[in-house]
Amino acid sequence: MAKPLSFVTGNVKKLEEVVQILGQNFPRKVVNVDLDLPEYQGDPDTVSHEKCRTAAERLQGPVMVEDTSLCFNALGGMPGPYIKWFLEKIGPSGLHRMLHGFEDKSGYALCTFAVCEGPGQEVLLFRGKTDGTIVDPRGPAKFGWDPCFQPNNFDQTYAEMPKETKNGISHRGKALKALQEHFLKTSWQ
Repeated sequence: MAKPLSFVTGNVKKLEEVVQILGQNFPRKVVNVDLDLPEYQGDPDTVSHEKCRTAAERLQGPVMVEDTSLCFNALGGMPGPYIKWFLEKIGPSGLHRMLHGFEDKSGYALCTFAVCEGPGQEVLLFRGKTDGTIVDPRGPAKFGWDPCFQPNNFDQTYAEMPKETKNGISHRGKALKALQEHFLKTSWQ
C-alpha cells in the first residue's frame, strides 16, 4: 500500500473541506501534518513550489501543500498570497474597506495545490480560480475571508453558501478537481 499523502496544514477546517472535495474515490489516504514552514515570498506558483519542496524534504515522503490568494483587481492583484497577514490584521471588513475609493471591487480567489512524492522529486502544481466581488462581510466568520467574497453569478458570499455549493464552485474545489483527475489517470498512487 502506498504511503499516505501528508497534507501540510494546521487548519482543521481546511483539511475537512479538502477530504470532502476529494471524495472516497481518491486513490491516496490524506493525513494532516501540522508543520511549520518558512513564509516564502513571491508569486503564488513560487510560494507553493518552495513550500512543497521544503515539506517533502522535512517529512521524507509524499506531501501536499496549499496556498490561497485573494486578489483585488483594483490593487493589481494584491494582497494575493499575502492575504493571510492582511486578514489577521484587519479582518474581513477591513479587506472590504481597503477598496474604499475604488470603483472596481472585483477580484478573484486563487488556490494552488502543490504535490511531491518525496525529496528531490518533481513538484506538480494544480490551480483553481474563481472570479467575484469583494463585499461588506456577510455570513458566519468561521473560515477566513469567506464572508467578504461573493463569487460572480451568485448573490451569497462563500460564508453564506451551503458547503456543497461552495465546494462545487470554489477556487479550492477547482484546484482539487484538477489534482484528483491527475491522480486518477496516472500511476502516482
